[in-house]
Amino acid sequence: MDPYVIQMSSNSNLPSILDVHVNIGGRSSLLGKMKGRKARWSVKPSDMSNKTFNPIRAIVDSMKVKPNPDKTMIALSIGDPTVFGNLPTDPEITQAMKDALDSGKYNGYAPSIGYLSSREEIASYYHRPEAPLEAKDVILTSGCSQAIELCLAVLANPGQNILVPRPGFSLYRTLAESMGIEVKLYNLLPEKSWEIDLKQLESLIDEKTACLIVNNPSNPCGSVFSKSHLQKILAVAARQCVPILADEIYGDMVFSDSKFEPLATLSSNVPILSCGGLAKRWLVPGWRLGWILIHDRRDIFGNEIRDGLVKLSQRILGPCTIVQGALKSILHRTPQEFYHNTLSFLKSNADLCYGALAAIPGLQPVRPSGAMYLMVGIEMEHFPEFENDVEFTERLVAEQSVHCLPATCFEYPNFFRVVITVPKVMMLEACSRIQEFCELHYHCAEGSQEECDK
Repeated sequence: MDPYVIQMSSNSNLPSILDVHVNIGGRSSLLGKMKGRKARWSVKPSDMSNKTFNPIRAIVDSMKVKPNPDKTMIALSIGDPTVFGNLPTDPEITQAMKDALDSGKYNGYAPSIGYLSSREEIASYYHRPEAPLEAKDVILTSGCSQAIELCLAVLANPGQNILVPRPGFSLYRTLAESMGIEVKLYNLLPEKSWEIDLKQLESLIDEKTACLIVNNPSNPCGSVFSKSHLQKILAVAARQCVPILADEIYGDMVFSDSKFEPLATLSSNVPILSCGGLAKRWLVPGWRLGWILIHDRRDIFGNEIRDGLVKLSQRILGPCTIVQGALKSILHRTPQEFYHNTLSFLKSNADLCYGALAAIPGLQPVRPSGAMYLMVGIEMEHFPEFENDVEFTERLVAEQSVHCLPATCFEYPNFFRVVITVPKVMMLEACSRIQEFCELHYHCAEGSQEECDK
């Protein structure tokens, strides 16, 4: 008898349910009969879910403190520029979405990597003579966070490691560890405007290093790397033959005294996956459209990495089709004035916040050059009643109803992060409250009374 045959009972008096047997290798067994299995309920979460850990959620959720009921809460902790309503997207962007919806053309499935026409628009928009792009070099994703996830998934296997900035965006660790990928932290230097400690970075690289993540401009630091520093980073990657995942979601969100240099424009040797999206520059984080730009002019990634990204994109069948349909108009009809006004507001708020906090004894803010954040060092020796930055920020909530994220969330204790997208009047009030809080709790460090008396 054929080794794979489905046999059906020949009894003409067929029962209500057919007797179906499978004959495999000449042996017949009833479907569904599982020898040696004792039926019992045992439903447990997967290893992947158990390994998934978001440090921001873990720390913030553990802060049981209640804000001061006599003061309105000011949240300087949320990296969403839309929260307070003072930074609306441009009407042209909204109209593009309405037109795409009304057209009725974008209600079905798109290719998992995005419509060809939409990928052509992104390729054209980000094409540079030093870093040319075609549609085949673009993968559209559900936000920049999915772009990062796909890049990590295609470059690294369980047991390998990736190099991640400290302080850095917590999602890198969350995604990597859920996949069984080790995270190695390289240091950013606050005294050098958060440049990378290149010697320490290179010392971390070994035979299991799968990629280097470079986040520029930076969340949480608000720093923007110079061209010369980026070239030094690329030199390390080239010397060690390590590909780069460039998180450039805040690209072009830089203040007038700085310049954003797309990493891929500075090297033809190092293969780079650049991640971006609509969320921040166009102020629509909820629309969930991101992208991966594949820069591989020496064909080091080859077809394997490209094919791998396509396969991985098929797991969720791509980003929202309506946003894809609006993409051409968003890229070409958004007025320059919109970008200018957004950056002018952010720089003004950054300067205001930096100036106010720099004048407070015990705090050491680091001036930002872009993005939506600045980091503030806490001279913990002057605040002995607080054990760390988490306790400091907890008490700031309890006493002043000002919520800043402790930088322990970003692997960098004794700092806190301030989001600079809040309305100006709220920023002024928040800085005033932080000053009142610090003046109340500040103590002269032992042996420095003379300095305090000045």
